[in-house]
Amino acid sequence: RDPNYQILKERRSRFGWMLTLAMLVVYYGFILLIAFRKDLLSVRIGEGVMTWGIPIGFGVIVFTILITGVYVRRANSEFADLTEKVKREALK
Repeated sequence: RDPNYQILKERRSRFGWMLTLAMLVVYYGFILLIAFRKDLLSVRIGEGVMTWGIPIGFGVIVFTILITGVYVRRANSEFADLTEKVKREALK
């Protein structure tokens, strides 16, 4: 019944689903690119042996790390503050 808990639950859930959706779009977008546009991923970058598939795949990994960092940062600030408020109210 604590309004702070309701706020925490709603914000954390909404934010988690938003990041999940972003990750699914990026990951499945990459998989669909592999499935339907292999020719695009096999184009060489410059004169070397690297193709576009390597930096795009690396980008998916970096994106995953970044959104994890975004979640952790928000969890340690906004969500932690709300959790403390809920704990204080529960102890009263």
